[in-house]
Amino acid sequence: MIIKRKGIQHTLRTILALLQYMVNKKRMSTTCPNATLTASNNSVTSKPPVPCVGANVYACKTCTETLILLSNISPTTGPIGDIQICSQNRLAVIIIGIVTLILGIILSSIPWVDYFILQNLRLWNDSLSFHYWQRPGVIRLTKVYIYNVTNPDGFLSGEKPKLQEVGPFVYREDMEKVNVKFYDNYTVSYQHKKILQFVPELSIDKNTPIVTPNIPLLTLTSLSPKLGYLLSKAISAVLTLAELKPFVNVTADQLAFGYDDTLVSLAHRFYPKHLRPMSQMGLLIGRNGTLTEVSSIKTGHADMNEFGYIDRLNGIDHLPYWNQKPCTSISASEGSFFPPRERTKADMVYLYDKDLCRVIPLKYQEAVEKDGIDADLFNLAEDSYGDSQNNPDNECFDTKDYAPVKGLQNISPCQFGAPVYISNPHFYAADTSLLDAVEGLKPNKSLHETFFKIQPKIGVPLEGKVRIQLNLRVTRAPNVFPVKDFRDFVFPIMWMEEGISELTPAIRRWIYLATVFAPNIVPIISYLMIVSGAFAIIFTFVRVYQTFVFACDPTLEILEMGRRSLRRGSSFIAHHQHKFMHRESYTLLRTMPSTLGGDDREDVLPIISNNNNSDS
Repeated sequence: MIIKRKGIQHTLRTILALLQYMVNKKRMSTTCPNATLTASNNSVTSKPPVPCVGANVYACKTCTETLILLSNISPTTGPIGDIQICSQNRLAVIIIGIVTLILGIILSSIPWVDYFILQNLRLWNDSLSFHYWQRPGVIRLTKVYIYNVTNPDGFLSGEKPKLQEVGPFVYREDMEKVNVKFYDNYTVSYQHKKILQFVPELSIDKNTPIVTPNIPLLTLTSLSPKLGYLLSKAISAVLTLAELKPFVNVTADQLAFGYDDTLVSLAHRFYPKHLRPMSQMGLLIGRNGTLTEVSSIKTGHADMNEFGYIDRLNGIDHLPYWNQKPCTSISASEGSFFPPRERTKADMVYLYDKDLCRVIPLKYQEAVEKDGIDADLFNLAEDSYGDSQNNPDNECFDTKDYAPVKGLQNISPCQFGAPVYISNPHFYAADTSLLDAVEGLKPNKSLHETFFKIQPKIGVPLEGKVRIQLNLRVTRAPNVFPVKDFRDFVFPIMWMEEGISELTPAIRRWIYLATVFAPNIVPIISYLMIVSGAFAIIFTFVRVYQTFVFACDPTLEILEMGRRSLRRGSSFIAHHQHKFMHRESYTLLRTMPSTLGGDDREDVLPIISNNNNSDS
């Protein structure tokens, strides 16, 4: 069998070099001070050896032989090269460990996640929060429930009104903000554009007939006692000739979005412009299309404590319907964003709705969870509507002709002077006298309470429902014949629920990543980086310490690297046997250094040799 010279020569030279180096390493360090091994281009150079004298002859001879044997070991693939590569690898591990450790410490000590969230939460062009705010994309539903009076004649005869709740009539509200403008004082102005679309699959028939009080007529007659006897009689004659009745028969859709009424048409034609009502009578008629009201809110760049709160309405910084604070305050959210409670630590947030004619307070109740996301539950305080005796802040809502009642709020200044009052649906949390005066109402906290679930880190509502009831406060007008039997009464007309139940999957994923995933995974990654970086550094130094302190020399490591070299040589032979087609003679040590004497030449003999005439 013919063996290729390169493979066997490399392997045997490595074995011999390792053995002789291990045996004579001490002699090399003590008797051959001028011998230097330098790996450069696969060669070894040595300084001229000192003359061998006396006892040093054998040591120098052995030292020289070892240098000659090592001269043919590759510095990149043999033990010496392996030592260099190993040192480089250790240096790389130390550098990587230090970098990982530093990054881990930085990530764990700097709240960069909160900084990233804050940058994208503040309102500015093309931020994530801007796209959510400008066109939310959430399914916002308005549910309308109307009270049908089943005994109108009996009521005029002195009976309690018997009310039947009819509904829901569900409308999907497509909303966006238009005419958006940013200002240097960190505010942004806009107008609401709302389109209400009837959702038949969630509703009953919108053409369901309803018997309800004649709101325009009762509004006029409730003002008649202030006009004097003669003017009241004149109004009575006109209304009698027009054959107007205290109750009207309309459909649910007409009551919500408009029907023709003689009195409303006259008021629309002759009233001053700033008091002029719509051309038709409808409780929700002004909610479709682009609203005339121009609002501006705070973007959060100046102060996150008022993030999302209204700055001005139609250019003024207060509500013009009331005379003093806090009733004139507009410092409240329009429902898209609230100041993050994690920053403000406040237990109260405020909401403004144009239909409510005021700011309503929402009080913190408890921490809850919505779709795996932490939230704070806020609800409307039970003393928010009503008399100042129960809530002194309500004193500024009282008017001269208003008898304060718990749970009932006057909003007539926003309703063209009509005696419209708001309350919770079914008079929930209101004075019991209001509930006792009617039949058919059943207050229920879970169905009739206003609440919001707000994410505390970013102030985005995950769920929210504003539930409000519209009531007509009728004042008896004995001098007006069509309504002479209509006594003083707070008559429930309808109630509605506005809000969202679920966020879109895209918005929910964004909130989950920002408030749940990132705050939990970032500390884990930071601590893992710190531990892994420290471990890499300590492990490397321990290995170096063991090698150079306990072993005193790299012999064991050289031996291990020699074994790897042997394995590479054996693999080379095994994979190239089929290419060996001829025989060659070789000698392990080809040349003899000229500096060796005659006696020394006898010691430097070939370990393996072949004659040209012998078989391998």
